[in-house]
Amino acid sequence: MTTHTPAGQAAKGSNGAKAVTKPRAISWPVPIGVAAQCAGISARMVRHYESLGLVKGVARTDSGYRQYTEADVHTLQFIRRSRDLGFSMEEIAELLGLWHDRSRASSQVKRIAQQHIDDLSERIASMQAMQRSLQTLVSCCKGNDRPDCPILDDLAAGQGEPGESSTPKRKMLSNR
Repeated sequence: MTTHTPAGQAAKGSNGAKAVTKPRAISWPVPIGVAAQCAGISARMVRHYESLGLVKGVARTDSGYRQYTEADVHTLQFIRRSRDLGFSMEEIAELLGLWHDRSRASSQVKRIAQQHIDDLSERIASMQAMQRSLQTLVSCCKGNDRPDCPILDDLAAGQGEPGESSTPKRKMLSNR
């Protein structure tokens, strides 16, 4: 099957000006570099997603090189967009399963998206609280040549604002 790349590539014309070339035809399956480029991610991330089982059944040549189909690239684009929206790998795995399940109920997808919105709202509120605390500390600091520093004093005290525990409230942002 032959299709075209998603967009043309910029090239310099004979007059030195940038010109957009026509999309090149792709003959499927493609090696990892082409699949990664089409999906807008690195080859390293393609291998990572495959190792997590998000991209399954990738064919290999006799010499062991991965060969990606158009459907594989579409899956990689789905993953990239999901990551752009901040979904976790676990959520992406669940969304991929629902995407491939034609008998799914859209309510299942909506539940995942709504939970993600709720998580984002909580993280935003937590970051705004951190911002307010830092703004208060910065406003208390004279920022002069003297060694007195209320910012460092507060950090050394290891306590938050009155009524807050000294344990950080923020969620770890890793794996998101």
